[in-house]
Amino acid sequence: MPSTLFSLLFLFLFPFSTLSHLFSPPDNYLVNCGSAAPTTLVDYRPFAGDLAGNRSPFSPSPRAVSLRNDNPLPDSPSIYHTARVFTSPARYSFPVTDKGTHIVRLHFHPFNSSTLDLGRAQFHVLLNGHVVLSNFTRLVSGSRNPRIVEYLIWIDADSLVLVFVPNRDSKLAFVNAIEVISAPKDLVPDTAQYLSPSNVEKFEGFNKQVLEVVYRVTVGGVKVTPFNDSLWRTWIPDDRFLKTSVGSEKLYFGGRIKYHVGGASREVGPDNVYNSARLIKSKNDSVPSVNMTWVFPVVGGYKYLVRLHFCDIASISLGLLYFNVYVNGYLAYEDLDLSYITKSLASPFYADFVVDGGDVDSIGALSVDVGPSQRSIPHAIDGILNAVEVMKLNNSFNSLDGDVCADFVMKSWSTGNNTSMLFTLLAAVCIVLSLSIVIRRKLLVSRESVSWSRLPVNSSDDSVVKN
Repeated sequence: MPSTLFSLLFLFLFPFSTLSHLFSPPDNYLVNCGSAAPTTLVDYRPFAGDLAGNRSPFSPSPRAVSLRNDNPLPDSPSIYHTARVFTSPARYSFPVTDKGTHIVRLHFHPFNSSTLDLGRAQFHVLLNGHVVLSNFTRLVSGSRNPRIVEYLIWIDADSLVLVFVPNRDSKLAFVNAIEVISAPKDLVPDTAQYLSPSNVEKFEGFNKQVLEVVYRVTVGGVKVTPFNDSLWRTWIPDDRFLKTSVGSEKLYFGGRIKYHVGGASREVGPDNVYNSARLIKSKNDSVPSVNMTWVFPVVGGYKYLVRLHFCDIASISLGLLYFNVYVNGYLAYEDLDLSYITKSLASPFYADFVVDGGDVDSIGALSVDVGPSQRSIPHAIDGILNAVEVMKLNNSFNSLDGDVCADFVMKSWSTGNNTSMLFTLLAAVCIVLSLSIVIRRKLLVSRESVSWSRLPVNSSDDSVVKN
């Protein structure tokens, strides 16, 4: 009986003990777009409806309309049951109290309603003057999986502004949910290592870049959901990126991950990421001549951050693990010794590298290789990797999606509206002129029938032109 009570007490207290260790961001805006009612997700986060009141600090343009999905997919989160729809540029403005890096997540899940098909939407999204999505159309109504895009942006202003600009052809944009969260101060460092054919150099001002999360991958483990991540991130398994699994094996660690000052924090990577890995293991007197290789497709024309996560959960003692690391074919680490860096086993460490993603308008690929080095030891672990993140850096146009700046996007909408207004005005003038010609001709015919005097055929036209 006491053991049963203990088990029940443990199950009751476990969620609260877990929540007590979660990161509490100073700025934490969670918006259920197109809804007046709040909703809570399975990770306990409450999303407020953006129709809850006219004084809401993140209310978009009053010309935006709300749309409800009459036939939502079974078990789909309630944030995807509604959407905020825009037929002209509209913005959300979020007050910023904690200046620095912020995480922005946008949720898109198109659906059909009796009036609109959100799948035909095509639009741009601007984030504090940066183009983060351009002609965004990669959506299919009725798809089971929502599209979630995530950005890291440095904010030193009093607000963060999101602008949705419909394409002139579709005149339709939408969003289902928005997250704006203060990031931990150690999430994006000021410098990173830039790898190039000539040398390795420091990439300064790194934290002032706008980053788009392209891949967030846990190596050797299962999918990590927002419920198990203190920053509510999703980490997908590495299987589809691994070039070959020959010579490597998966490992799961059931012990405690030892976070240390100066290393990776729980916000940089959660326990569920560091307690699994792929490794190369020497099983005899020779060191295996094999590398683990992962390949990540990317869009050319951008620089990319490649963040590698390491945690020695496999060695039986310090000083036994040495290996080489290559990023995009460049030697990033030679004879990497994790125990020298962390001074402990099962202690996480991460490293940031910036590489070029290839030529503009090309589909490229980034590669990560881990394998034995000259100092690797027989009968030991000769290579390990726990997770990989790939993030795109904004280009010289302050864009993450094409060579178009935010001013051009806004001016193109304005020009499009002015052009349509001009066409409307010209059409109205043409109608008035046509009516005047018809009326004038009728008057002339009436006069001709009375006086029997013929007028030149083009006299009415001449008179109209002169007028």
